[in-house]
Amino acid sequence: MIKINENHSYPFKEVLFTFALASEAAEVFKDHTALITGIGKVNAAYELTKAIQLKRPSVIVNLGSAGSTHFKKGDVVCCTKFVQRDMDVRGLGFALYETPLSGLPPVLDYGLEMDGLPLGICGTGDSFEMQHSETIYDVVDMESYALAMIAMKENIPFLCLKYISDGADDNAAEDWSVQVHKAAVAYGSILKLNINETSVNS
Repeated sequence: MIKINENHSYPFKEVLFTFALASEAAEVFKDHTALITGIGKVNAAYELTKAIQLKRPSVIVNLGSAGSTHFKKGDVVCCTKFVQRDMDVRGLGFALYETPLSGLPPVLDYGLEMDGLPLGICGTGDSFEMQHSETIYDVVDMESYALAMIAMKENIPFLCLKYISDGADDNAAEDWSVQVHKAAVAYGSILKLNINETSVNS
């Protein structure tokens, strides 16, 4: 059983865990339903949509590495708001990060809060950010906005946890390659994956 907060608990068999890369899941999630989407918003959107069509989960849990100048390396942050950081159609009169004619605000507010974890706003884009200076978001990744948007449209609860692997700065690439392998271990501990479910939930 995964307990997110007082109001949201789910049997592991009903949870769809999503990762961009297999290295972020490692062997920790081998006994659970883990979807490897590939890198970027398009890959993430395609793979999650296909997975939902095959078997609709009770909750989608996105886990992965991310950069931040606000949080420190090794922190696990619960992201509940999402920004498409490379969407810029200000030339046509739209707000920065607003997707034209979508009916969605620039900041998508759709994510469960997990007890005991700090909250973050995730800026998603199809670039590896190494000079982060924005203030509207404090975590950067390459998939979460697309996953959150699909979960919202499908009315499926969504939990997004990000392991801070780098500072989204000039050292980001080197830091990420070292830290990414530690993410799965951290998630296994937080989600208590080593605790067997009772026969009622199996």
